[in-house]
Amino acid sequence: MTRARTPGITIDRNGRAIIDKEYRGVRIYARLGVISEEEAQRHLAAEVERVESELQRKARARPTFTHAAARYLEESRNSRSADVTAWHLRLLTPYIDTLELNRIYDRTLTAFINDRRTAGVCATTINRSLEVVRTVLNRAARSYRDDDGRPWLETMPALISMLPETPRAPYPITWDEQDRLFSKLPARLARTVLFAVNTGLRESNGCGLEWTWEVRVPEIDRSVFVIPAEAFKSRRAHVVILNDVAWSIIESQRGLHPIWVFAYRGKRVSTMNNTAWQSGRREQGLQRVRIHDLRHAFACRLRAAGASVEDREVLLGHANHSMAGHYASADVGRLLKQANLVLNREETRTVLRVANGPPPSLCIGPAEVRQQEKDPDCPS
Repeated sequence: MTRARTPGITIDRNGRAIIDKEYRGVRIYARLGVISEEEAQRHLAAEVERVESELQRKARARPTFTHAAARYLEESRNSRSADVTAWHLRLLTPYIDTLELNRIYDRTLTAFINDRRTAGVCATTINRSLEVVRTVLNRAARSYRDDDGRPWLETMPALISMLPETPRAPYPITWDEQDRLFSKLPARLARTVLFAVNTGLRESNGCGLEWTWEVRVPEIDRSVFVIPAEAFKSRRAHVVILNDVAWSIIESQRGLHPIWVFAYRGKRVSTMNNTAWQSGRREQGLQRVRIHDLRHAFACRLRAAGASVEDREVLLGHANHSMAGHYASADVGRLLKQANLVLNREETRTVLRVANGPPPSLCIGPAEVRQQEKDPDCPS
């Protein structure tokens, strides 16, 4: 092996040229075969030019939406909305992931919006995704910096326009609709939505219910769940009263996960509004029924059963005062009786829409849900 006149080029004993050179931290290596040293020099010069061009391109490149989204997710990993934020970002990724942050504005989001509309997604849900884009861009401009202190986005982002929304009126589900829809759901989801319609919990609190929040109340031989203020919408601690159906679901979930009451494949259930829920709604012609309407149904059934305004406010978490410090009092027993009133189909029918056909005589309980066809995805 002999070294040529040009550093980085050597000639082996068979006359074949080899380039082995480090340029600005990048190794350039190539076996060129039997060629003249001048040809090897031209090849090396071309490689140096290529490396130089690539380094300049990287120096000019700015962080993309993927970089900013990943950083935002990392910062938000302990927030109660982390799973929902990640879901929105997964939807957005195919459309804007490789775009530099200064290239994201209304027009670059048009394809995303059109595809979501074509899929039948409402404006409110699309706007939640657009709000995530807004937040990521604002963080990039205000907080995210390169090692040299340069902002990831050097000017404040263009305002991402929201779609006009038409609020939908509440649609409390009837008993007949509940039976038809819930019976079409996989067992793991049926238990979760059945719990929601019997406690009035919002989706985030139902999916995020933790075993550490359970408090035993000996006076009623049952537990309640005390959701801490930081996890509840009103920023006040909320006591979840468990009627007979909700309590039996809690009992059926014990031992399935050490942290989350409702878990799937070892992780917290992030949403009830999944593919199975949407398919069940379509099959039964109940596209208008939203997860939040389960909360509306609980409220309407309480009112129809004669529960006072004050008791309804406490059970739903609307009350201005908190029960969190008094969950061992006689009030819990009284509220439990109120919560059990929603299980009486005849007494809770008066303010609900009456569906066609005779009403079933019993509500579906967790035992019946477990007897539905085996769901391969249901945790054992």
